[in-house]
Formats: sequence, C-alpha cells, structure tokens
Amino acid sequence: MAFLFYFHSMNNICLNGKIIPGHEPVLMIDNKNYRYGDGLFETMKVSGKKINLERYHFERFFSSLEIMGFTKPALLTIERLQHVIGLLCEKNKCEALARVRLTVFRGNGGVFENLDDFQYTIECWPLDESINRLNENGLLIDIFPDARKSCDKFSNIKSANYLPYIMAARHAKAHQLNECLVLNVYERIADATIANIFLIKDQTLITPPLAEGCVNGVMRRFIIERLQTGRLEWKVEERGISVNDVQQADEVFLTNSISGIRWVERFRDKIYTHPHTKNIYKELFQTISA
Repeated sequence: MAFLFYFHSMNNICLNGKIIPGHEPVLMIDNKNYRYGDGLFETMKVSGKKINLERYHFERFFSSLEIMGFTKPALLTIERLQHVIGLLCEKNKCEALARVRLTVFRGNGGVFENLDDFQYTIECWPLDESINRLNENGLLIDIFPDARKSCDKFSNIKSANYLPYIMAARHAKAHQLNECLVLNVYERIADATIANIFLIKDQTLITPPLAEGCVNGVMRRFIIERLQTGRLEWKVEERGISVNDVQQADEVFLTNSISGIRWVERFRDKIYTHPHTKNIYKELFQTISA
C-alpha cells in the first residue's frame, strides 16, 4: 500500500476520532481529497478552551456536509467534535489560544468509488496573542486578475477546491501585497483569499451577499447580525461590490474567524483611514466569545 506521508510539527493530530502522533503517515496516496479536492474544511479559533462562535461554525459545517452529499456518521455529533477538539488542544498544549482545522474527505479511490465513505482529520496550532488585536499596520490589497469565482450552490462552502485562492495568494506575494480580492463571473468582488470583505461608505456597511459567490464566513455572519442589533447605529447592506466601489469607499476591512477584523490601508492609489473600523472592532470583540 502506498501512503501519502503527512508530516507535521505538532505533537498530535486526530484521524477519525483517534488521536495519533502528528509525524505518522495517515493518508493513502489515492486519497480523494488529495487527488480531486473531494472534501471540505472548517477553521476555528479556540480561546480559553472554548471555540469562538461555536454555534456558527457547526451550523456551517453540517450544512456544508449536506450540500456536498456527505453521509455523516451518526456518532459524529457536535458534542463529539467538541470533546475531541478540546482533548487535542490540551494534548498539544495550545488550549489557551489555538487555530483548529477540521477536514472531511470521502476516503480513497477513483471518482466513482466510495461515494458514501466519510473520514475526517483535526489539526491544531498555537496562536500568538497578537492575533487578538487589531492590526497596527493597514493591509495593502489589489485584485487577482486571473480567476473568476462561480456563483453556484458550492461557492459559499469551504471546500478543498481552493485553486483560485491559492493562485491569488501567490499573486499577492509576488506583488508585495498583503491580500488579493477575487472577482466573480459578473466581474464584481466575491471575497479575498482567506477573508470576506466589508466596505464603509457614508455610515453604511456594505458586503457582497452570498449570491455573489463569497464564502459564507462565520465572522461575516457574526458582524452582520451584531451590527443590525447592537448599540452602534450602522446600516448593513448586502449588495454587489464593483472595483469602483472599493476605490470610492471611506474604509475597507477584511474578516475571518482567526484574525477577526483586519483594516485595509491601501487599494491601488486609494489610501484609507480606519476610525469607524476601530469602533466596530472595539464594540464587537468585547462579545466575540458570546
């Protein structure tokens, strides 16, 4: 049997509920996630032994399983995942602050084989406490020119089919950028390589709707819901965003579940300030573990 060697610097990983040393080979060379991208993943932040925005993460995770047609084992419950994630973080001594990745894939074989197989891995890494602060230096961003994201039922999930984002990240690094925005098939902004995008214009918060092909970000959902019901008087508008909208915005920030909010300082020739972004960050992240 041929193994796909899967080495990690961490002490332990979880494979199908069993915690094993991270240096052991765990995947077969015909793994369908490796061969075809037949899988999905969920990235979570653990803080003080608790998964931040846990309900949002698990709602998205189980919804994504249904969209991709996975046959979920009866024993794979929220309680089971909570237990294993907590145990793995404890064993790897990062339960105080950690990044956790839960990956699901459809076993091994060809495209028409093992269609109902279900396997999963969990990994975790310690995070530096600086992740809990708003970035001091604003991001430099631009558009990735070489891909267009589709707007179908699979566009909103975090699938293993990550090629547009990988190439966008390479483009960002090659051009001394911190991030790249990815366009959809309508030439509007979908999202960024690892984040959703928000614009601030005239006291209105604007972000693309899910119909525009963006990932259904947990932090995106949290921000929209909290700003619509919170103390800050913000109008939240979900609509298509053009490149010109980005250039005309007062402020721009990017969001994901690990970094929370990261403010953007420059898009092409446009320079942004971030006073409203700082206020939103202060308001929301006092209650981020709620």
